[in-house]
Amino acid sequence: MSVRADDLVARLRALPGMSLLLPALDGLAPAHLVGGAVRDLLRGERSVDLDLCTEHDAHELAGALAERLGGTDRRHERFATATVSARDLEIDVARTRRERYPRPGALPEVEPAPLAEDLGRRDFTVNAMALGLSGEELGRLRDPLGGSEDLSAARIRVLHERSFLDDPTRLLRAVRYEVRLGARMDAETERLVREAVNARALDTVSGPRVRDELLDLLAEAEVPDAVARLDELGLDRALHPALEADASLAAGAALAALETGADRVLAVLAALVSRSPEQLRPWIDRLGLRAAVRDRVMRAARSGPALTEALAVERSPSQLHELLRGEPAEALALALALGAPAPPVLRYVADLREVRLEVTGAELIDAGVPPSPALGRALEETLRRKLDGEVSGHEEELRLALELAGGAQR
Repeated sequence: MSVRADDLVARLRALPGMSLLLPALDGLAPAHLVGGAVRDLLRGERSVDLDLCTEHDAHELAGALAERLGGTDRRHERFATATVSARDLEIDVARTRRERYPRPGALPEVEPAPLAEDLGRRDFTVNAMALGLSGEELGRLRDPLGGSEDLSAARIRVLHERSFLDDPTRLLRAVRYEVRLGARMDAETERLVREAVNARALDTVSGPRVRDELLDLLAEAEVPDAVARLDELGLDRALHPALEADASLAAGAALAALETGADRVLAVLAALVSRSPEQLRPWIDRLGLRAAVRDRVMRAARSGPALTEALAVERSPSQLHELLRGEPAEALALALALGAPAPPVLRYVADLREVRLEVTGAELIDAGVPPSPALGRALEETLRRKLDGEVSGHEEELRLALELAGGAQR
């Protein structure tokens, strides 16, 4: 992808934060912008990621930047990286390095190396470019592996044949970049993907690392294409033999998430799990999701198919409320994706989900009703009648609740 040098400098200066960062770098150790930000600049997009690398001490550079920008820096010893936070900026600074993987799927061991070698240890050529940020290097593109040409050709190309074995999360990342960039892996990269799938490479990676890549993939705008590609490459069964990547179901869940207020990513994940939720529960556990998120996904995966059948029966507003009120929005999205009739679900979402009584239990107690299960039942029945249009307003609710609670006490 050919971009004139002066155009590249103009795009660089237009990036959010560059008006502060470029002057702050003046006189410090040379640094380069790397990774997705360079790729996106070449595509004419404005990236918000500011990843810098230097052949010098990254901690020293980060400290100097933080001081000049009036911010703070957090140092990460393992990979000799640091994060600078200043004003509205967050800048990641790393020392250029080479990596060695002690075993497949492990985190790498690192040591300092020149910029060219650092670019060569990255995942794909489109992410293996660097852009100078100071002095005569300002706006100079370093592209030793042909990333810009691959970007022009809409091609995802891996850098070496062990890449997917060293870091199997790149299997999911390759698919993500295909759908994000409207690209396709070259034949050799796809061959290496299939070899890594057959070698069960993903089994060597921790659940949380798989989770992070998978959720990023499911967050892509063209998630149906991503899910279809998982199926085509066998990556769904590589994640778990019972996982079924159904692109049509994923598309339906993603669309229905907009209508139900569901989390789009979790709705699609629930769709992937819904064919075999009990078999896939250990896999979901292994991903290390937060407990509340895990429970939403599993509840949706289990409830969605059952709700599809239940919603086929005509119900009163209170019956509909009773059926759906305990379900996460992702379950409603999945039910719609599975073919549940839309009108009752959308009616619940628009008109019934937020209905509450105006009267409270405290008011009934103040009126002489003793605290008891009967009080709760009276409020539940009052809500049911409100949903069905039999009572309206605080006074009617209070009168009915007192009558029901009094009758229950006799």
